[in-house]
Amino acid sequence: MKLNYWQKELPFKYPFTISNGRTKTHQPSLIVSLSIGDFVGFGEAPAIVYYDITVEKMVADLLSKKNLVEKFALIDPERYWHYLHHLFPQNPFLVCALDMAAWDLFGKMKGKKLYELWNTPWNETPVSDYTIGIDSIEKMVAKMQETPWPVYKIKLGTDQDIAIVKALRAQTTVPLRVDANAGWTLEEALEKIPQLAALGIEMIEQPLAKDNWEGMKILYAQSSIPLYADESCVFEQDVLRCKDHFHGINIKLTKCSGLTPAKRMITEARSLGLKVMMGSMNESTIGAAAVANFLPQLDLVDMDGPLLLSEDLATGIEFDFGKVQILGPAGLGIQINQVAL
Repeated sequence: MKLNYWQKELPFKYPFTISNGRTKTHQPSLIVSLSIGDFVGFGEAPAIVYYDITVEKMVADLLSKKNLVEKFALIDPERYWHYLHHLFPQNPFLVCALDMAAWDLFGKMKGKKLYELWNTPWNETPVSDYTIGIDSIEKMVAKMQETPWPVYKIKLGTDQDIAIVKALRAQTTVPLRVDANAGWTLEEALEKIPQLAALGIEMIEQPLAKDNWEGMKILYAQSSIPLYADESCVFEQDVLRCKDHFHGINIKLTKCSGLTPAKRMITEARSLGLKVMMGSMNESTIGAAAVANFLPQLDLVDMDGPLLLSEDLATGIEFDFGKVQILGPAGLGIQINQVAL
């Protein structure tokens, strides 16, 4: 195989803010490609500060073992993931990008989209939500009005949380989801959840700090709204612990180290009676297309990264009022914008 990579700074349409005042105007991302002959597969990994992995770190690790990355004979992407997992044990983001590229390449070589390779018929698939980042109430309302959508995810974790949701609910009757990004204490969550339930909130993502398992056990027993783990469920070994603490898990491909472990996480979650959501980390259409191929296996999905960015790197997935279609014939189903790279 031949490896190439690109470093990108993808601008947001609006500054993107979540709990604890973390704001971004651009999403730093690593794009990789793996090629065999005329077949080229692409992968993506956005850098996230609070996971302490930068694009520069990914590139340094990649270049340190470039020859080893290229020498593997791609017979099975799952075997390649295990190889990469041992090659870069401290860099799951980089492993994800390479695993994604390997699956894209393998699918193109086989002439099938990934969900077809996985024997998951494209029947009923969940609608993607659209995320409203933290801002002034007026601006959050304006963002909602600018993008009519069948379901929204609202970033919370402020002292105005209830006022925000009330203002947004006054504008729409569609389902609303909440993501606190670990921004509440147990006491705040116990106070806010009944009020949010009265406002028709569909689910709450990561209400408490990622390691507050005792608090989550209490909240799980009392919450009238389904609770989904995000920061508390990063890797495969975290899935089992979420049972009896959360009603579902939100899998992020970048965090868990790729499509290969995500498949196993879904299987385990189902065996434990947990609902399964897959989320984005502000990826372009490259990463979003990887999520799209999991749609037949999911209960909920948040794959709106390309809608939040003002610059994209590929085409091939279509959002029809939240309903997602994969347009390309094989692999991830995308066409790369070579000029953007």
